[in-house]
Amino acid sequence: MTEEGKVILSCKSLTDIPNDYIWQTDDELAYLTATNPLSIGFADYLSEYANQLRHQNPQKRQFAIKTLDGRHIGNCACYGIQSEKSEVEIGIIIGNRQYWDRGYGTNAVISLIKYVFNHTNSIRIHLKTLESNKRAQRCFFKCGFTIYGSIMNNGDDFILMELLRGR
Repeated sequence: MTEEGKVILSCKSLTDIPNDYIWQTDDELAYLTATNPLSIGFADYLSEYANQLRHQNPQKRQFAIKTLDGRHIGNCACYGIQSEKSEVEIGIIIGNRQYWDRGYGTNAVISLIKYVFNHTNSIRIHLKTLESNKRAQRCFFKCGFTIYGSIMNNGDDFILMELLRGR
């Protein structure tokens, strides 16, 4: 668990399921993450979620983003954690729209950066964000990320961003 300003990153738990399900079935949030909205029912989602919590991938860390008073407002993760690799990919979503444009995403990204650099051997953090997602780009720029390229994937244009340890 790590805290930065307005948020606490905590390990994912079964109590996160209702919000995660709502956010993953939301059309706008799916668009912002370049995914399709979830189409399975809640019971099936609950079963899959519980199974994922029991059998976590050691190369992936998932966190719930919570306000200081414990409200679950989003999620973030780091992917590709390997001792022989010197880089990690991250992702974030603030699912609760009441917390958009208020610095919560920036605080969550800063916490995730600190986690990666304090708990892995990584010297580089990278991510991709939709070219049209200006809110996310502002957040990542505030956190020190720079653009290093672009890519098209499944018809979507993405900006590739990175942050190097010590910058």
